[in-house]
Amino acid sequence: MLGFFKYSNFFVHNLNNSFGLNIEWLEIALPIGISFYTFQTMSYTIDLYRGKVNVQKNIISFGAYVAMFPQLIAGPIVTYSIVEHDLNNRKETVDQFAQGIRRFIEGLGKKVLIANNVGILWENIRLTPINELSFIGSWIGIIAFALQIYFDFSGYSDMAIGLGHMMGFNFPENFNYPYISKSATEFWRRWHMTLGGWFREYVYIPLGGNRCSKIRYYFNLTTVWFLTGLWHGASWNFICWGLYFGFIIILEKIFILQILEKLPHFFGRIYLILVALIGWVIFAIDEIVGVSSFIKVMFGENYFLDNQTMYYLKNYWLILIIGIIFCTPMPNTFKKKIPWLPTYIFYMGVLILSTAYLVDSTFNPFLYFRF
Repeated sequence: MLGFFKYSNFFVHNLNNSFGLNIEWLEIALPIGISFYTFQTMSYTIDLYRGKVNVQKNIISFGAYVAMFPQLIAGPIVTYSIVEHDLNNRKETVDQFAQGIRRFIEGLGKKVLIANNVGILWENIRLTPINELSFIGSWIGIIAFALQIYFDFSGYSDMAIGLGHMMGFNFPENFNYPYISKSATEFWRRWHMTLGGWFREYVYIPLGGNRCSKIRYYFNLTTVWFLTGLWHGASWNFICWGLYFGFIIILEKIFILQILEKLPHFFGRIYLILVALIGWVIFAIDEIVGVSSFIKVMFGENYFLDNQTMYYLKNYWLILIIGIIFCTPMPNTFKKKIPWLPTYIFYMGVLILSTAYLVDSTFNPFLYFRF
């Protein structure tokens, strides 16, 4: 089902281009969230075959698992074993409901107050003709996209986890401050953790994992990262993005991690940010030529700074700094040290401000809705 709806026209397009064919495209709409609930139903079937879970004989409970609205559209990917107990024996408490409200507000603030605003900056820079884009402008733009996709996706995950708490479900965490990582390997242990866990459990380990020859081990990693890229979308830039991270992680296994371990952590974090930002260029720009041109500007092909970039810096410096700070554990650490009253005032302020932004803004869907 996933292959038909999501990839049929991609293969038709490539067959037509490669062999001069004229196969007509299928006029089909991509169901929202198909990549997520397909993986969930697959995990149930596989775990049932392996004997890891019991048969769910109640069609209502099974339907609730597959179509659970908080995380249906953009995750986190919840395997059946995680919610099997909650489906049959969940208990709702006032404390858990309150915790869910707080988590939902955190996610709403991430999406509306940070992701949407830095997304405007990225969109403006992305639409700038490449010959008019400055060195500083290119870096500001891709940093803005890195912040947008993190706060957009982690914001949705927070909202889903919060709604789950309100209803008595305990969904898994999906993000753990990925931008503070010191390697690409660590980054992918912190970014979209439920997707990484799914591929590890149902693809990587069945292929042999790392308990095999080195050649087979690298083949397993390449396969997983090819599928990771393809999962994100039927486009070559997503496939290249997945293979790019696969290649980087293989190099880390061979020698890069050994070098990073001998250096201060600061160098590892700089290395990861550079690797991640180049990866986001591949992810965000559809055309390979466009990716190449943007990266060239990032490394000094055009002039250093221009008036347009100065305008962006003047208008967006505050939201960029706020975004960078909230990418780290510092706000959460600070929150634990302050009394409950200022904390609740803060949450109320975020809720009111987010609602005001929503009322005043146009439709701005989550980035991962298209996956």
